[in-house]
Amino acid sequence: MIIPTAEPFFFPGKKISCLLVHGFTSAPKEMRWMGEYLAEQGFSVLGVRLAGHATNPEEMIRTRYIDWMHSVEDGYHLLKGIADKVVLVGISMGGALSLLMASKLNVAGVFAMSTPYKLTDSRIKLAKYLSLFIKYMPKSDDEPGSGWLDKESWKDHISYPQNPVRSAAEIASLLDEMRVALPKVKVPTLLVHSRNDSYVPLSSMENIYNALGSTDKEMMWVTESGHVIPREPAKAEVFPKAAEFVRRVASK
Repeated sequence: MIIPTAEPFFFPGKKISCLLVHGFTSAPKEMRWMGEYLAEQGFSVLGVRLAGHATNPEEMIRTRYIDWMHSVEDGYHLLKGIADKVVLVGISMGGALSLLMASKLNVAGVFAMSTPYKLTDSRIKLAKYLSLFIKYMPKSDDEPGSGWLDKESWKDHISYPQNPVRSAAEIASLLDEMRVALPKVKVPTLLVHSRNDSYVPLSSMENIYNALGSTDKEMMWVTESGHVIPREPAKAEVFPKAAEFVRRVASK
């Protein structure tokens, strides 16, 4: 069963649509405020639930990154049934999925936040093997919630408490495929990263930017946020920027 308040969401609107993709071990809820804002601007909005997420960690262990790709593809085709243009909007692993799928689907653009370029933990190479003996590993050595500026948002955030080791191997494989796909991403792309992100290295945004095949690309730095930008104070500047981006790329 889906965790209460972690359900996928849909807001009908114009023929311009936004597909919102949440992050690793998280839930559509982390994108809901952004979805509500974009819907207020008149866009059709769908917040997908990635396979194995927002239920229980055991279910996530059974999913593979191809399943997460299929979740995004399903959402894309649902929106194409009602909209002329689809813009992918993702956070963290959702940003990586958005960039990867932009090389495979006919989308109008990509708005990616807090997106990793690759995993730096040396244990990741052994994750598939380690998963035979260890099911879960801590998300971070830091105190829970320490990377958040808005502590109330953190308390209300839905995410599995630990990372499934087998799933960590899958996100590593996903990022491998994303890096190969980046030169094939030709659509307008806007990348956003917080200088206070303690989860994804700051170098990730520039690495992705430099690898993109698109000539219409932009980087945006924010400071009023940790890793989960759509749930932090930085949303006040990021949400309008996203709406402006969607309007611009959809007009092409």
